[in-house]
Amino acid sequence: MLGSPYQGYLYAYPHKTAYRPLRPRPALADVWAAEATDALFLYVHVPFCEMRCGFCNLFTRARPPAEQVTAYLDQMARQAGRVAAAVPGASYARAAIGGGTPTYLTAAELSRLFDTVERATGADLRAVPTSVETSPATATADRLAVLVERGTTRVSIGVQSFLDAEAHAAGRPQRRAEVDRALDTIRAAGPAELNIDLIYGIPGQTAATWTASLRTALTWRPEELYLYPLYVRPMTGLGRRAPGTPDPEWDAQRLGLYRHAVDLLADAGYEQQSMRAFRRRDAAPIGDSAGPGYCCQDDGMVGLGCGARSYTTGLHYSFDYAVSVRQVRGILDDYLARPAEDFDVAEVGFVLDGTEQRRRWLLKSLLRASGVEPAAYRARFGTGVDDDFPALGLLRDSGHLDGYRLTAEGLAHSDAIGPWLISAGVRAAMAGHVPR
Repeated sequence: MLGSPYQGYLYAYPHKTAYRPLRPRPALADVWAAEATDALFLYVHVPFCEMRCGFCNLFTRARPPAEQVTAYLDQMARQAGRVAAAVPGASYARAAIGGGTPTYLTAAELSRLFDTVERATGADLRAVPTSVETSPATATADRLAVLVERGTTRVSIGVQSFLDAEAHAAGRPQRRAEVDRALDTIRAAGPAELNIDLIYGIPGQTAATWTASLRTALTWRPEELYLYPLYVRPMTGLGRRAPGTPDPEWDAQRLGLYRHAVDLLADAGYEQQSMRAFRRRDAAPIGDSAGPGYCCQDDGMVGLGCGARSYTTGLHYSFDYAVSVRQVRGILDDYLARPAEDFDVAEVGFVLDGTEQRRRWLLKSLLRASGVEPAAYRARFGTGVDDDFPALGLLRDSGHLDGYRLTAEGLAHSDAIGPWLISAGVRAAMAGHVPR
């Protein structure tokens, strides 16, 4: 029924490849006018890295000139002011600074970024859970001191593998000594939680080397681990060298490594929260310390920066998206050249009708280990989730769903179940996207 277990990571719905230019461009003040804005997610995008990893299909530029970084911070300040005016009185329950690699910025530039965001939005990032992404090369003591002083509660670092040969095979030229130094520095910096990203399915990786990476990661007792199956996507470094094609042997290898990790992390005291996310059982629940709660199924997101998305009930929007070096540079140049009034409107996006809103709610719930709450669905939409999505019965019959939670086999096949449940309209839009 589902085919390959590795079809696509549905971290958001609809996928950004379904977005199209919005004509006419709607005013943000109108887009947000009827929205609840008392518990929003604030996302800040920094599209710069010290290198472009071979597997990466994010919107980012490696080693930009210093003057472009300055210009980007200047322009983001203009955007933040216009967006704040369009969403007056907004309160933020959670925040994240991603990229790219936000800590590509210097310590002074990071301080400026926090100042800009807080002044424009009124958000107090010391009062809400705030996550920042970093890398082995940029997790330096001065940068981390800024993050901790400004209230960062979670630092996420992409290690991918603790074996240099595997990291290099994935297109990431890092050194183990640099990784160890970065993790020691994060732990020494202060109370922020640590998340470590690892990848399985790398060429040459074995059960033994995968186990070695997992056990090495555990020596830092990270509050979270995210485990990603390797994908070879168009326009990436790996995709240019060896375009991804269906490979049953590779599927079987990745599935075996995933199952081994699930068992190992359970024995080590980690609770599985989704196919990718594992959290240490004795770590405090996220968001317990302060601030209002945030529900990813219902609450909106305000994005700042060239690659950031924003979510309202009926519209998801962003700027243009690309992966290739030339196209990313072109979009960045366009962003930097825009007059301030261009930030008063939504540029590219996808309009969610009632059916797509229901499907998004379902997918954002179903792909988590906690599953779907039928009563919450009915309270939100006034209908029954099984009535709206009879395909759930097929998942139960196939052993992937038990009641309203994915079984262990269902979680293992999340990257097939998510794509299987995409609507025909979104699927057609994604198919019409030309990688660039």
